[in-house]
Amino acid sequence: MKMSLPRIGVSLPHFGPHAGPDALVTVARATERLGFHAVSVSERLLMPVGPDWTNDAGLPESHVWDSLEMLTWAAAHTERIRVSTGIVNSIFQPPIVLARRLATLDRLSRGRLDAGIGQGGGTMEPPYYIPEEFVAAGVPASRRGAGFAEHVAAMRACWGPDPVEHHGRYYDIPPSLVGPKPFGATIPLFIGALTRHTVERAARIGDGFITVALDWDETLTRIRWYRDAGGTGTVVVNTIQAYPGTPITPATFTDAVLNDLDRAAKAGAEEMHITLNLKPVDPDGQVELLEALAGKLGLPS
Repeated sequence: MKMSLPRIGVSLPHFGPHAGPDALVTVARATERLGFHAVSVSERLLMPVGPDWTNDAGLPESHVWDSLEMLTWAAAHTERIRVSTGIVNSIFQPPIVLARRLATLDRLSRGRLDAGIGQGGGTMEPPYYIPEEFVAAGVPASRRGAGFAEHVAAMRACWGPDPVEHHGRYYDIPPSLVGPKPFGATIPLFIGALTRHTVERAARIGDGFITVALDWDETLTRIRWYRDAGGTGTVVVNTIQAYPGTPITPATFTDAVLNDLDRAAKAGAEEMHITLNLKPVDPDGQVELLEALAGKLGLPS
């Protein structure tokens, strides 16, 4: 029996020297034309420069453009492809503010939004987040955990019927008319997580689960945690390909992606996102590589 391959998403140029409106449109339109499933962006508020900062996750030094504005621009220049945040750190914004921003993008894209959310990341070792981001956002790091779960509930309340009302430990929304509402019944919330406790929370409160495949054995373990905890939603794996040399050729790119795609399929992921932003490949070069991959996969363009 032939294994079903995950759907493929492509990370847009939203950081690095090629980031910008023209580059984003070039890659987004090509991704749609070639038959891929989605385009995505991620979020980071800042890059610390203090003496205690250790970039153990190998984050790019470049600033990152705002996720929702970049996806709105991509949605305006495409018609079919899904637009995904992978991820936006939701607790940096009040739930009613982020709920309205997400619903606006969902309405503008006519229901094409998949919202990947998290509670602050950026490190692979404890505390698993960047403290400086919480300081700059004016949100205590203690808001993670129970505060994140309540944030999700408050956003979903905003997307439900009016009057909207939410009263909790961290957030309070008086009886109100809140809009816009999502294009459909709601917006899928895929939750990013690393530790077993947070992965199991994603299984309880999310519509899906997002993880980064820096180590495939760890990735397989996290997906197993999600399924064992009762998670039945979409599993999205963000991948960073390794290449044997430079320049990156269509053959080396295709081989690297297909290798990760096979691993993602065996791990039980339904969707895999790839990125070229970490390599010195300009937008036209990215399109050339994506064309080679689409041809190899026989995608319906």
